[in-house]
Amino acid sequence: MDAPVIVVGAGPAGLMLAGELRVAGVPVVVLERLERRTGESRGLGFTTRTLETFDQRGILARFGDIERSTLGHFGGLPLDFGVLDDACQAAKTVPQSVTETHLEEWAAGLGADIRRGHEVLSVHDDGEGVDVEVRGPGGTHTLRASWLVGCDGGRSTVRKAAGFDFPGTPATMEMFLADIKGIELKPRMIGETLPGGMVMVGPLPGGTTRIVVCERGTPPRRRESPPSFDEVAAAWQRLTGEDISAAEPVWVSAFGDAARQVTEYRRGRVLLAGDAAHIHLPAGGQGMNTGIQDAFNLGWKLASVVRERAPLSLLDTYHTERHAVGRRLLMNTRAQGLLFLSGAEVQPLRDSLKELMAYEDVARHLAAMVTGLEISYDVGRGTHPLLGRRMPHLELTGPDGPTSTTELLRPGRGVLLDLADNPRLRRRADPWAERVDTVTARPRGTGAAADGLNDTTALLVRPDGYVAWAAPGSHHDLPMALDRWFGTP
Repeated sequence: MDAPVIVVGAGPAGLMLAGELRVAGVPVVVLERLERRTGESRGLGFTTRTLETFDQRGILARFGDIERSTLGHFGGLPLDFGVLDDACQAAKTVPQSVTETHLEEWAAGLGADIRRGHEVLSVHDDGEGVDVEVRGPGGTHTLRASWLVGCDGGRSTVRKAAGFDFPGTPATMEMFLADIKGIELKPRMIGETLPGGMVMVGPLPGGTTRIVVCERGTPPRRRESPPSFDEVAAAWQRLTGEDISAAEPVWVSAFGDAARQVTEYRRGRVLLAGDAAHIHLPAGGQGMNTGIQDAFNLGWKLASVVRERAPLSLLDTYHTERHAVGRRLLMNTRAQGLLFLSGAEVQPLRDSLKELMAYEDVARHLAAMVTGLEISYDVGRGTHPLLGRRMPHLELTGPDGPTSTTELLRPGRGVLLDLADNPRLRRRADPWAERVDTVTARPRGTGAAADGLNDTTALLVRPDGYVAWAAPGSHHDLPMALDRWFGTP
């Protein structure tokens, strides 16, 4: 084997996965077709859940001061994320290129072998390993790995070569995205629906402005090169009446509203994550965030299987958990597309939904959906409200002083949090000491996270920050939960 794991694609999902594997001590090779990052940024910012994820691995500090906001939208209708129980603030105006830079530096610093200018030509899974034919600077050669993960985008070579089914709906229109300089436009942060389509305008750092142009009736096209800025400016003028042809384009791109998802996230020894597994209208910037969360879910599981600490069945939970998330992602982005991109015939629906969103329960439901905070995995039956849900940031006081749930997760291991100083409970977890950190602590301070624990005496938190067992409230005992998620000791 050239490596236990080969990851194809050095975008956010691939780099996040590479870093997670290295946190767990698993060697990984990352193959990236491009010789260098383009500097283009389809994604902007990240959601609260991704903020938490980066903080749980100590990555967030690399971004410095980040502009945060609770303001968002659903299909162009204003939505205040502050209705959620947590202080739900999304990071704004962080270009995807910056996110990729920090993730690459993090993964490479942990020892990930990132090889740029290496294009995957073919894939063969023989049941014992995967052969990957690669064209690189030195010519064509074959690499072999125990596992291959395709994080190579919506046109994934790995997905096609490994024979994944990719059903869904094709694109119905073509839209433009451009970053421009040298012109001032009024902000249209959540989009403005016009008789002929929809436009968005948002400021970026460095005097750059991001525009999105969605003109109804434009047939989808498969382009071999980006559209010209003249095409973008002409479409903008048809929709708004404004002439932006004098602007300086930084970069220009086209995209569509296709919605597709693979039927399985794993076939044999080949797995998919990010856009390779699901494509959709980029509504609310959910795509990059979902891809990062795919990788965060997969990384520790794949590492456990590679290190023979868990059976193959643990990888089955990657599909069951993340396929359901991807399915809801396609559902909500298609719904937003109808609101965003349809004409006057949909205005009654927009007006009705706007009235409903004035109710806090409705706003909370939609905000949790698009931020990823609604996710609840099947970790076993129980009554505790945190079972299967992400562990929010909680300040703690332990024997060694103050800490937090966020800090405890930074080593990328499971955490058994003993909140009642129960020696018997801790002894039951002793056989898993090489895989799970047992910590005795008590909540410190107040807030929604602390208040939500009530009479909780213990929590088992997976490396990806989701609660797998709680006392009281779980309908199975601690050793069963430990065995299910961390293997037989």
